[in-house]
Amino acid sequence: MSGAASITFPHETGVQVSTLPEGFQETVRVRPTAVALRTVGGIQQITWAEYARRVEAIARGLAGIGVGRGDTVGIMLTNRPEFHLVDTAVLHLGAVPFSIYNTSSPQQIEYLFGNAENRVVVTEQVFLPAVRAADSAVETTIVVDGAASGATTLAELEKTSAPDGFDFEASWRAVEPDDLATLIYTSGTTGPPKGVEITHRNIIAQLAALAEHVDVGFDDRIVSYLPAAHIADRVSSHAANMVRGVQVTTVPDPREIAAALPEVRPTFFFGVPRVWQKIRAGIEAKMSEESSPIKKNLAAWALDAGARSAAAHLEGRGTGPLGGVQHGLADKLVLHKVRAAIGMDQLTFAGSGAAAIPPEVLTFFLGLGIPVLEVWGMSETTGVSTMTTAENLKIGTVGKPVAGVETKLADDGELLIRGPVVMKGYRKQPDKTAETIDADGWLATGDIATIDDAGNVTIVDRKKELIISEAGKNMSPTNIENAMKAASSLIGQAVAIGDGRPYVSALVVLDPDAAAARAKALNIPDADIVQLSSRQEVVDEVSTAIRTGNQTLSRVEQIKRFTIVPTAWDPGGDELTPTMKLRRAPISTKYATEIVALYGDDSSPAVVDLR
Repeated sequence: MSGAASITFPHETGVQVSTLPEGFQETVRVRPTAVALRTVGGIQQITWAEYARRVEAIARGLAGIGVGRGDTVGIMLTNRPEFHLVDTAVLHLGAVPFSIYNTSSPQQIEYLFGNAENRVVVTEQVFLPAVRAADSAVETTIVVDGAASGATTLAELEKTSAPDGFDFEASWRAVEPDDLATLIYTSGTTGPPKGVEITHRNIIAQLAALAEHVDVGFDDRIVSYLPAAHIADRVSSHAANMVRGVQVTTVPDPREIAAALPEVRPTFFFGVPRVWQKIRAGIEAKMSEESSPIKKNLAAWALDAGARSAAAHLEGRGTGPLGGVQHGLADKLVLHKVRAAIGMDQLTFAGSGAAAIPPEVLTFFLGLGIPVLEVWGMSETTGVSTMTTAENLKIGTVGKPVAGVETKLADDGELLIRGPVVMKGYRKQPDKTAETIDADGWLATGDIATIDDAGNVTIVDRKKELIISEAGKNMSPTNIENAMKAASSLIGQAVAIGDGRPYVSALVVLDPDAAAARAKALNIPDADIVQLSSRQEVVDEVSTAIRTGNQTLSRVEQIKRFTIVPTAWDPGGDELTPTMKLRRAPISTKYATEIVALYGDDSSPAVVDLR
């Protein structure tokens, strides 16, 4: 599970580091006056020297209240500089920081704290009620945004004296590669979350593997907006900041990411599929609102020229002299302006992961001049295990394994992963660990996949989520759902139903932003999701989109009936995990009546029949 005896990461100075504190301290030494952490607009900016000073102060304060090597510290914060300060300080003590999703209920927090056994939690005032409602062994609560009854402020902690004999440098130098760097709690789609134990070795190995494809360093900028409880932000933002010196701009509300991008102009951006879909929808909405017919037609022509160029690239053929001239002109007149408008004109890396993304979305951005690389991985593999690259942009696949990672298929088609990025195990669940990682170090991912002759991996779907129809046909619900979402930005979520059924049907949920735009176009700007879900114009648009999506599927996969669920689904709610994955079992239970109606003989007014 740990791979080689020693995994080091070459910093830009040539110094080898094998733990996150080593990487952090080297970055501080090289770039003391550069801005390490900032908020949008530069309202708050922290240099590396200031970062280091506060990390030491916080570490001393934590040591003063009894936090030491191997102890766990819970962190429930929005994306803000204080997260990086606290997490890094905990790491310098040889302790284990872990984050809690901000949408967690007291019961969920209680479970996590019971598994992690933390006596300290760092949080914000808004989350105090949920933290305090959890029955846990927490002894000290630290609040980063002002005073609160029964809690210590971060400023007070920074003034707390360390115990006699405490040596800060000796503390961080004592951290070893196989020490835990964090716990990542799985999203719990199939049961209680499991605590994935990630070591310093795992994270350094991940950064080293990515360095072969992603050249980032001191002059790069990244936006931190995904939850720190998610492996993607913890590695690509937090760890890359410490070890590679990437400047981080924090965005506390992920709904504000589109507005933040033009100010930050990141050079590195990772988005979950829904973010890329929303950015695309925003571009299309802006085009549809253009009042000048000339500008509107020019934009449409430019996007079409970009799409034709993208198609030629993906098919491995040239655009031809005329096509090349047209694409160059389209980029000069329109496309580069669009990239600048959305804050992506300085990107050197764009990635998508955490869930499957419709190929049409990737093709759209390639046409725009933004090749989005698709990555695949899990919390259990410290993030990225495979990825497409600029040289191997195989849309529809998740590319080849990154350096140090091996892949193979089990007899039933399940993807197996081995390498230094594979987790240490599940916290306090040796039976689950043994079920997941075999004696030879192969981790069973739970994903059914194929691997082509070139080594490119294609994910079919989750092993436990495949639909097996009444006739015995195996189908991927994700593939069906993505076909629907790709056909219209109005479809925010789609859930394919059909296991043991005579045909496939679907629950459809409207995208709140797209729905608001439609409400405005229909001259009912104050209409909510409930009202819009039953509007005939909206039902007709969804019907058209599903028919369009069906054309890309085999006959047995096509959706025959659907119903629009008149509510919005929020991350962390009953239907979606905090990372926007569908909670299929809870959905089946909660919407059992609607699902029964989809297969009923009587025609329900809420059910649309496409047969």
